[in-house]
Amino acid sequence: MDEFFSQRISCTIAEACKATGIGRTRLYEEISAGRIETAKVGRRRLVRVRSLVKLLDPEAMIIASTSFKAPASRT
Repeated sequence: MDEFFSQRISCTIAEACKATGIGRTRLYEEISAGRIETAKVGRRRLVRVRSLVKLLDPEAMIIASTSFKAPASRT
């Protein structure tokens, strides 16, 4: 996964398939099994990028969690 993608919080099903090389059917199987987290926003299902990274490279989660910077809040 490229650096830009790994800094995103979520992605579409199609983007998740492209980034991981996992087919659409297999991706939905992983979602059903609870190994990939998603969120429904209206009719769209968005995949949590963190769960993709965790599925493919559990050790990368240590690096990702320390390098992620949340956007500044608007007040």
